[in-house]
Amino acid sequence: MQQDVTIVNELGLHARAAARFVEMANRFRSKIEIVGSHERVDGKSILGILTLAAPRGSQLTLVTEGSDEQQAMDALVELVADGFG
Repeated sequence: MQQDVTIVNELGLHARAAARFVEMANRFRSKIEIVGSHERVDGKSILGILTLAAPRGSQLTLVTEGSDEQQAMDALVELVADGFG
């Protein structure tokens, strides 16, 4: 499954936000990827996420695939919408 999200926090998808995303993503068994404008990265890899260099307002697509894909998607979409806490 996939869903588009917009980065809303002021600092964009910086190191602390990426760490929170990875922490949440690793709670799920499903494969999780983030698709940016020019690349697709592993949503469970902080280095991969940081290569997206996604500032505030960036449009990204979250992709989940596996036994708990819906739960993973719901949790990650909420995390992004909340500005990563």
